[in-house]
Amino acid sequence: MIMTEEEKIVDFATVRDLLMGAQERRKDLTYEQRAALFHAEWAASNNRNGYPTDATVFAELKDAIAELDAFEKYPELAAKLAELMPLSAIEVKAVMASRRASIDDGDINTVLELVRQHVGME
Repeated sequence: MIMTEEEKIVDFATVRDLLMGAQERRKDLTYEQRAALFHAEWAASNNRNGYPTDATVFAELKDAIAELDAFEKYPELAAKLAELMPLSAIEVKAVMASRRASIDDGDINTVLELVRQHVGME
């Protein structure tokens, strides 16, 4: 599946960086942009899940997860898992259930292993 620029999936750290850049250039953001920046700053920090997110780690983890057969039809779920960085099987199953997609225990364990590797837990 090829995504257009409008459909490109980005992480909270990228959103934060883009909005901060816009704020520096324009000196002011709209109310909606300020709200999005506030949320992106929180979501990309270690206050959300115990470790900060990074755009490079997100992209590498998303690509690694997307290579699994279970995500061939669901690149958006690979991106969601890369952003959430789940550490339990139930979190992976919850994301997959949002699209009624099935995933076997082997792929769940692979996702969890990839997350631990990419966030530096191993």
